Amino acid sequence: MAVAFGFATSIAPSTPSNPNLRPLVVSCPQLQTFYKPLNNGRASAFNQSLRVRCESVSQNLNTIDKEELKRSSAMALAQLKASAIDRYTKEKSSLIVIGLNVHTAPVDVREKLAIQEAQWPQAIRELCALNHIEEAAVLSTCNRMEVYVVALSQHRGVKEVTEWMSKISGVSVSELCQHRFMLYNKDATRHLFEVASGLNSIVLGEGQILAQVKQVKKLGQGVDGFNKKIGGLFEHAIITGKRVRTETNISSGSVSVSSAAVELALMKLPESSYATTRVLVIGAGKMGKLVIKHLAAKGCKEMVVVNRTEEKVAVIREELKDIQIIYKPLSEMMACAAEADVIFTSTASDTPLFLKEHAQTLPVDTEMGRRLFIDISVPRNVGPCVSDLETAEVYNVDDLKDIVAANKEDRLRKAMEAQIIISEELQHFEAWKDSLEAVPTIKKLRAYLERIRASELDKCLSKMGDITDKQKKAIYDLSMGMMKKFLHGPMQHLRCDGRSDCQRPEEMLEIMHAVNRMFDLETEIILDTVRTKMERIKK
Repeated sequence: MAVAFGFATSIAPSTPSNPNLRPLVVSCPQLQTFYKPLNNGRASAFNQSLRVRCESVSQNLNTIDKEELKRSSAMALAQLKASAIDRYTKEKSSLIVIGLNVHTAPVDVREKLAIQEAQWPQAIRELCALNHIEEAAVLSTCNRMEVYVVALSQHRGVKEVTEWMSKISGVSVSELCQHRFMLYNKDATRHLFEVASGLNSIVLGEGQILAQVKQVKKLGQGVDGFNKKIGGLFEHAIITGKRVRTETNISSGSVSVSSAAVELALMKLPESSYATTRVLVIGAGKMGKLVIKHLAAKGCKEMVVVNRTEEKVAVIREELKDIQIIYKPLSEMMACAAEADVIFTSTASDTPLFLKEHAQTLPVDTEMGRRLFIDISVPRNVGPCVSDLETAEVYNVDDLKDIVAANKEDRLRKAMEAQIIISEELQHFEAWKDSLEAVPTIKKLRAYLERIRASELDKCLSKMGDITDKQKKAIYDLSMGMMKKFLHGPMQHLRCDGRSDCQRPEEMLEIMHAVNRMFDLETEIILDTVRTKMERIKK
């Protein structure tokens, strides 16, 4: 017992800051009860001393509890201020591109993620309904499927977009992660500029991709979620693509998938000529039309075109009056295929038009010995099993890489010239984007000072009693003049409207962040972003 008493009495007087004091609040009454049966004087005196010590400790602990309560309240208040928007304020909005292309994923994976143009607006709406996606755009072609987003959180944004891609395609997240690529901010911007310029295509300088980038912007107009940042990104990408094509000769030669397909088939023909080759084109859409034009340019004077309707074929026939173009409906596709040496397919069909059982029933010309299938569709129109037949030779968009083999040194020179232009346009875009970021700060600073001005004006007028309207106006004008004077300096440094003396982007951002800190505007700006996001989700 003496050990126990010594321990208790030695610890009880400890300083209030000792973290081990709290358990003694419980132990002291227990000790009092334990010693109550002792009747001798020494025990009574000791009990009395122990009670005094316990009361002293309890008083000290009450003081500590009050101090801790104050600290806890302060911490709770700080947490309350940071809660709800904490996940947004810790990270700055990021521009992200997540996608798969011909360089990272095989066609059998890409075709599962393909989204038709008519569905691009719906894809934007679905992406922006995700918790951390503020703006979005989708670029889906035969060579790529890329999602561009402005994300409130980089990590969470990538996770949500990847899961969305998995949901619409049926491809598991783990498989997508094996083939996807991700780029952020400046790298994402440079990537799109290179795509629009034809530097990221199978065939260097491909012209069709710029038209597809334009289509993204056209279809995105008016869609909630295709807003300033994403819209400006695609607008600058189009400007960059045009400059590259105007200021370099990168578009010379075979610069599209369609022209490369025609070149590939020509390389595989016995006499490298379309003069006597029986050609069938299935599909008269954008890609099919380009195939027909390139065939005509390579000396093909006669061809059969199978399409759902004759209207598009008639339009092409009017443009190429010297070429004999024979229209056939889809119901006669197999009969036409039986009489063709080379078959180009470019339809939007979700299922293959030719499977192994179809192709093996088609007779083969003895001179050719095989039938060429050039499939430039995604999803593929010709099943991969067709290539198992000895009488068939199948090529898809991935095989067009074989065409890009000539003039490597010249292509590198063109690409270097293009990169100079891209770097210039990248600087212009970053300056524009940085100036855009200052707009909320300008608005919030103006509103902040206006609230102060109006409040102080009301106080002043209430103290002055009865004064004339002229005097009231003079006081009002004085308050407005002072506010404008106060705003002049910050506004002049925050604006970047193309003036020659405009601040460098990094200087402007430094000033913007300083203003945000001085007047505590950052939280209000973030809250506006979150409110906009919540309103979009409710819709």
